[in-house]
Amino acid sequence: MTDFLIRHFVPQSEDTQDHRVRTRYGALSGGVGIGVNVLLFAGKLLAGLLSGSVAIMADAINNLSDAGSSVISLLGFKLAEKPADKDHPFGHGRTEYVAGLIVAFLIMLLGVQLGMSSLQKVLHPEPVNAGWLAVGILFFSILMKLWLFRFNRQVGRRIQSPAILATAQDSLNDVVATAAVLVATVVSALTPLELDGWMGLLVAAFILYSGIGVVKDTLDPLLGQAPDTALVNDISRTILGYEGVLGLHDLVVHNYGPGRIFASVHVEVSSSVDILVSHDRIDNIERDFAQKKGIFLVAHLDPLVVNDARINALRQLVLESARQVYAACSVHDFRAVLGESHSNLIFDVAVPIDCPLQNTELCHQIEEQVQKTDPHLYCVITVDRGYQTDYGAGC
Repeated sequence: MTDFLIRHFVPQSEDTQDHRVRTRYGALSGGVGIGVNVLLFAGKLLAGLLSGSVAIMADAINNLSDAGSSVISLLGFKLAEKPADKDHPFGHGRTEYVAGLIVAFLIMLLGVQLGMSSLQKVLHPEPVNAGWLAVGILFFSILMKLWLFRFNRQVGRRIQSPAILATAQDSLNDVVATAAVLVATVVSALTPLELDGWMGLLVAAFILYSGIGVVKDTLDPLLGQAPDTALVNDISRTILGYEGVLGLHDLVVHNYGPGRIFASVHVEVSSSVDILVSHDRIDNIERDFAQKKGIFLVAHLDPLVVNDARINALRQLVLESARQVYAACSVHDFRAVLGESHSNLIFDVAVPIDCPLQNTELCHQIEEQVQKTDPHLYCVITVDRGYQTDYGAGC
């Protein structure tokens, strides 16, 4: 069924990096969610009124809230499609994350409301008069929500959408909640036990826990989480595959929403190659990334001296010394000012953000290691601390 809907309502469905295609996926998810949840709300409202069950009524309101969440997600996709403007030069792609965050808060709000209603039912229990119609509606709701969960999970994974994946998680929560309500309804109807309120409290706690998890999943990209390792490795391997590229460093990736990835990198080339030739290669790299990967890449050209045996030996000495101090170190932008009485080695050291050594201590220890080989060598070091990646000759 999911593939059928995608084929008929999402033209060019395989091109998930296209903003227009993503918007069509979002519209499909939102439209299906609105239709299913409005239908279930009407059915459960009828069942709740006939049975007098606060749990069924709360479940009905839950479905109405889900329909509202689908509307918010749909609006989020439409707003995310807006082109860049002078106030938002990187576009509006993160609006999709904001929509997912709003959905998460609605989930938690629902959990609080359901908990309060259930607590009242625990304190003031009332008999539940559930008939087969109410039981049938609840069972049908479980089946529909299971399908909706699978539908949204498949769509969300296909376009890597936190908002749709949050909606899928909400649908799974609804399955658990409705199943609990169904069990409580049947038990309360067949036995003297009044489980309606207690089951409502259990469902409310589950919904709140799930809502907190969804908040984390949607808040991380808004705060600026580290890029996916697979993406970083793919970018690095692709750049290193170009002719004339010796290495790269200072790769930084920024995510401004799905399909809106910006990156900057320093690309190392031989200083003996004509600068115009190297510049042309850098331009080709930038253009290929934009056309083939949908990544807006800015590459800085770094000439590297590779045909000087003494410079190469000093660079290797610096690298080995740095890694003796901290194994995850890498070195780039190396140059040497050679003199008769002493020589200055000028370079950058890149370390992970969680390196326990302070910058001054790190530099001091590296220079100590270098001077064990030659006390006339002095280091002028710039420390790059953070999410940066070095590959190739410059390492």
